[in-house]
Amino acid sequence: MDSFNEAWEIICEYCRSKITDVAYKTWISKIEPVNLDFAQGKAILMVPADFHRQTLLRGYMPLLNEAFASVFGEGIEICFIIPEEETTKETENIEIITDADYEYTFDTFIVGSSNKFAHAASLAVATNPGQAYNPLFIYGNSGLGKTHLLYAIRNEIIKSDPTKTITYVKGDDFTNEFIESLQNATTSEFRQKYRKSDVLLVDDIQFIGGKERTQEEFFHTFNTLREANCQIVLTSDRPPKEIKTLEDRLRSRFESGLLADIQPPDYETRMAIIKRKAELLEFNLPDDVTEYIATRLKSNIRQLEGVVKKLKAKNQLYGEKITINVAQKTISDILNNDQPPPLTVEKIIDEVAHTYGVTSDDIRSSKRNSTISNARQVAIYVVREITSLSMKSIGDEFGGRDHSTIVYAINQIEKNMNKDSKLKSMVEDIIKNIRDR
Repeated sequence: MDSFNEAWEIICEYCRSKITDVAYKTWISKIEPVNLDFAQGKAILMVPADFHRQTLLRGYMPLLNEAFASVFGEGIEICFIIPEEETTKETENIEIITDADYEYTFDTFIVGSSNKFAHAASLAVATNPGQAYNPLFIYGNSGLGKTHLLYAIRNEIIKSDPTKTITYVKGDDFTNEFIESLQNATTSEFRQKYRKSDVLLVDDIQFIGGKERTQEEFFHTFNTLREANCQIVLTSDRPPKEIKTLEDRLRSRFESGLLADIQPPDYETRMAIIKRKAELLEFNLPDDVTEYIATRLKSNIRQLEGVVKKLKAKNQLYGEKITINVAQKTISDILNNDQPPPLTVEKIIDEVAHTYGVTSDDIRSSKRNSTISNARQVAIYVVREITSLSMKSIGDEFGGRDHSTIVYAINQIEKNMNKDSKLKSMVEDIIKNIRDR
């Protein structure tokens, strides 16, 4: 993996924190880093088509320039190319800065007291899929290595048997794909994709909670795979019993296999992670800097690795000597970039819409059937709970509704939540899901 790619990951996270998920997925996520000529101050990025390039030039250059400046400082010129231009002179004679390859495997997963049980269970599953611990349910906070273990399982199985069909999906994406299959009348293809898998790996399964039709579909997918002795591995930020809006029949199935938790790494494990990451990047990190990082970042492996990558980039691109002062500034940058993105009304409405099986446009519309009305009231309540918008501003976001309508919706949900524990759990899960993202 080259250091421009490492830096690009940081740039993408910066962009993701500033715009909506839809905008990020549509425009930023499709950009591929090609080359960085640091001497000439030029970054080459590839985009799928000229229309994509023109849209970025018109609407996203301030964001991209700001993101590049956060990593490289001022003075980097961004140039977009499309596939047919890749071999033109614009990209010739540009030096590619390379590091050691870094993959998500069991060899690169640092085992400590906080994760050894989950690691051992994952290795057993990868060695004997469908026979040991099925399903395997790994849970723990974000950034502790759950996704790493999923990819390690996949990579190990592929290495042993390349003929296996392995499907990896995030809980959110499973929901979105299912909704699209309903809209496009392609449910047969959707089911074929997931129910014909030898191994199904689902990251962040908690995001299907509260979404009735998605849970129904996943229930049947789960049963089909289990009956065929196909391996299922799920991850979540919490155990099944704490996903309040998960249907009981799914909860019991998730708990029927093995539950393995991952805790934040202890000091010794953090030191080992930092040293291993530096070794994989062929980067000589001073011992005092390694110790400093390990004592400052305690709860997130992704942050530890992010600091090492950024220090590597500073050292290789700027020729900067890595000291504790440089590490301190880098840690500050990482922590600032890791702040949760601003909660937008659009994200809230999207989450509520998915939960109720309606569209965001339905919620903003004047439609009055009971499902849409209930979804609209919940969305209004959640917006009031987790944003600082005034009642008038909330009304404007929901199609120009007046103050009294907004107040009524909030009061109605509060009253109903006091009487209906299922509704209360659903609203709490919606709020948690939005904040977790």
